Amino acid sequence: MSSPEEPAGALERGLAVVRVLSAEPPYRPRRLRATDLVRLTGLARSTVDRIVATLVHLGYLRAEDREVLLAPPLMELGEAYLACSGLPAALASHAGRLAVELDESTSLAVLDQSGARFVSRFTRRRTLSVVFRVGDLLPADRCAAGLALLDPSRPWAEDDQLVEPGLVAVAVPVRDPAGAVVCALSVVSHTSRHTVSTLRERALPAMRATVAEMEAALARAQSCGPPDTAGVDDSLAAKRELGAGFLQSLARGLAVLVSLGTARGGLTLASAAKVTGLPRATVRRALLVLERLGYAAADDGRFVLLPRVLELGYAPVSARSFGEVVQPHLADLVARVNESASVAVLSGDEVVYVARVPTVSIMSVTIGIGTRFPAYATSMGRALLADLPEERLAGIVPQPLTPYTVGSAAELAAAVRQAAVDGYALVDQELEEGVRSIAVPVRDRDGRAVAAVNVATHAGRGTPAELVRDVLPALLEAAARMEADLAHVRVTP
Repeated sequence: MSSPEEPAGALERGLAVVRVLSAEPPYRPRRLRATDLVRLTGLARSTVDRIVATLVHLGYLRAEDREVLLAPPLMELGEAYLACSGLPAALASHAGRLAVELDESTSLAVLDQSGARFVSRFTRRRTLSVVFRVGDLLPADRCAAGLALLDPSRPWAEDDQLVEPGLVAVAVPVRDPAGAVVCALSVVSHTSRHTVSTLRERALPAMRATVAEMEAALARAQSCGPPDTAGVDDSLAAKRELGAGFLQSLARGLAVLVSLGTARGGLTLASAAKVTGLPRATVRRALLVLERLGYAAADDGRFVLLPRVLELGYAPVSARSFGEVVQPHLADLVARVNESASVAVLSGDEVVYVARVPTVSIMSVTIGIGTRFPAYATSMGRALLADLPEERLAGIVPQPLTPYTVGSAAELAAAVRQAAVDGYALVDQELEEGVRSIAVPVRDRDGRAVAAVNVATHAGRGTPAELVRDVLPALLEAAARMEADLAHVRVTP
């Protein structure tokens, strides 16, 4: 029988592994072997193996070539904090409008011990741009947002190249209805555009007006109760399936953390037990660990998440590009079907390849990232056109690329309508003789087709019917996994 301390220990050790993987080189996913995790955490190899197996099963880590790295579903931990705090939901739209009005980058930051941690940001795209990721932590005494949070009696704070040469910023504190400072709004620019004085003169009046709007929004916002439905303990089935390799107590502890994000202002112990479907004693042990590690706190009978949760991989995972998110699933798809696979997006009347995994064979389809093809003659193009209004096809006039290419706008419209009905598009030698491909859309969290994924093969390796029978199921599964990850990482192709 496990001791009462074991659940707490498993959660603490599991979070230690996540922190090590989160301390990545800037803007590059960190990949570590189990031996690296043993060295960096001081944990036993058997413990590391069980933690990794559990986190991989939960979708928080991904294993590739005996290495592990953070996976997009891990972001739900940070999302739980952001939802619990309620700050992005109430204030982000105001910060976004200010960025457009001033044509400068804006951000919201909260105090996290001795640092300022960013919880929302709106970056203006330029050759020389300011990049702060949500979750990034800067020394509070070396950035405008941190200075505004450390001394909220000041009406504003300035950063004249304190944190980085060439960077200037102005920040204003934002208060809740009780008068407590909950975050700081900052406007950031570069010395090629402003001195700190000219930035203050330009931005401060609009910032003060925006802060007044934010404080009014916070006054309207209310803490809300937990969902009415009771949760189910999913760890039971996983434990039965994986046995001793699955740390049920780690999975339960992370479920408690996530549960605190189901209501703005956090949950009571009883509510957290209801949301997770776990016994109150189990929830209490997890909450005590989260409190001790600085991830949660008790506040007037409720438990709330603290900004430190964002250190659990949120910034590095959120920095991944669209191609980096879909690439592992493409590789898995190619391993299953032994044919080349690609992801493309629609650009005007063409598709542009944004990710690709080729097969190695004597005869293969050779295409590179950035390659453009007419959408009307490709499976991915038709899968994407099928998601658009039919009048969008009116201006597309098919050109004969091969003897098999659709010959008229009417034929193209019929083919696109069929793709919409079938849920996939199959193009047989219309782009190039000998090349056959099948594609399905990849949708964002709102259901819009933002990309398409395909498998391409030589026509001599099977019939169209065999392609549908043998490849389509794996293709649909790959698209579903891409969509699941993209629901966590808000990136556009």
